[in-house]
Amino acid sequence: MAQGFGFTVHATDGKARTGVIQTTRGEIRTPAFMPVGTAATVKAMMPDSVRATGADILLGNTYHLMLRPTAERIARLGGLHKFMNWDRPILTDSGGFQVMSLASLRKLTEEGVRFSSHIDGSKHMLTPERSMEIQKLLGSDIVMCFDECPALPATEEEVAKSMRLSMRWAQRSRDAFGDRPGHALFGIMQGGVTRDLREESAEALKSIGFDGYAVGGLAVGEGQEAMFSVLDYAPGFLPEDRPRYLMGVGKPDDIVGAVERGIDMMDCVLPSRSGRTGQAWTRRGQINIKNARHQDDPRPLDEDCTCPACRNYSRAYLHHVNRAQEIIASMLLTWHNLHYYQELMQGLRDAIAGGRLAGFVADFHAKRAEGDIDPL
Repeated sequence: MAQGFGFTVHATDGKARTGVIQTTRGEIRTPAFMPVGTAATVKAMMPDSVRATGADILLGNTYHLMLRPTAERIARLGGLHKFMNWDRPILTDSGGFQVMSLASLRKLTEEGVRFSSHIDGSKHMLTPERSMEIQKLLGSDIVMCFDECPALPATEEEVAKSMRLSMRWAQRSRDAFGDRPGHALFGIMQGGVTRDLREESAEALKSIGFDGYAVGGLAVGEGQEAMFSVLDYAPGFLPEDRPRYLMGVGKPDDIVGAVERGIDMMDCVLPSRSGRTGQAWTRRGQINIKNARHQDDPRPLDEDCTCPACRNYSRAYLHHVNRAQEIIASMLLTWHNLHYYQELMQGLRDAIAGGRLAGFVADFHAKRAEGDIDPL
């Protein structure tokens, strides 16, 4: 394992684990939810506000940052932590997923992916070596190896071909990453929803050797049932003494189900994106603050929540500023959503440590089944 990086499991409950990832920039309590700071910012939030919600680590996007303002510029300005005023750990993705989903006119070869920027059409080449170079320039604490993520549904033959390409790229990523004390490199398991391919991918990654392992290629349209059926076995193919990261997940019930199945880290744009579109996540499920039922409601979003939106503002106010398209609507709802997500993670950590995860999960589902409080 990389010097200055470690992982300790403190307690287990079934397959679920709670522990700590040690980095040179601070500890990450697991299971961890990582807010997404796509372009060196968690949209509508100040960095100290994100920290106040309980986040130990943020995620940055290689693809977006390499195009604007460029990794070279960020490096000249002192690295991503200094640039965005976040002094705690940062994980950067490899850029592979965004190239597949956002870029136009892309051409995939053994070497890498040639593509045109979605911003200005400029031409770029992203390879395992270039992805490692960009992430080094950014100075992220956890680096993801470069992989291809095929969109599902795909044939088993297509998934197998893509996975084996990703495994060759994983070896090239490992070689290009080299020895960087204080910085960790994670491999990414692929293989779609096919058990044999997942196992083959895990074996290939273990033989290369990484500081942590991600389960990639899920939450890309296969549905929760299919995702959980993969998570019933996939984490078990990975080393127990390394963190396991499920990429791009997800909704609160996705997170709870993933933690039950042995996942240690997750990220998703959902809480921040939802906040900007008037959606609030609460213990009782999702609320659409745009609905007219809230316009005269003096009650908070969630009476048990201690975030600034719930402590200081009514549903009526949040409804008003959202309808008026005031910036504070995005700020307050995003803060609430991130607070709720981090509170959920703390609840999961406490439940695993106390050996009462099953009860916590039952209460979680029961509360959501009640639905929102009755209208006034």
